[in-house]
Amino acid sequence: MLKTTTLDTAEARLGAAYTVEQHLRRHGASLCDLLDAIDDKKGFSALCDLHGAFGQPIPDADAVEAALQGILGILANQAPSSLDRIGHERGLPASDMILWHGARVSELLARFRHAD
Repeated sequence: MLKTTTLDTAEARLGAAYTVEQHLRRHGASLCDLLDAIDDKKGFSALCDLHGAFGQPIPDADAVEAALQGILGILANQAPSSLDRIGHERGLPASDMILWHGARVSELLARFRHAD
């Protein structure tokens, strides 16, 4: 028999996944542009995995969380000189974008941690 806490946890994780989906609808294009500019295949692959997790009627919360962790790792590992180069070559405010998207992805991941 399922315990109420198990159901509550599953519901909270699903709620966190739906919050990520809403975030992607609003800011996914900007994140995609940033990951494309970074030119790291792992980051873009994680974004594709994230989109794929929402290709089902009920998203896989574990897959959503794992993809977010991958994206955050890529964003966190960018050297300032790399961001300056991207900003100069592509005309993107890459440093600001990294900070903004990194903070948002961290907030989204926190929802999963609080659900457990």
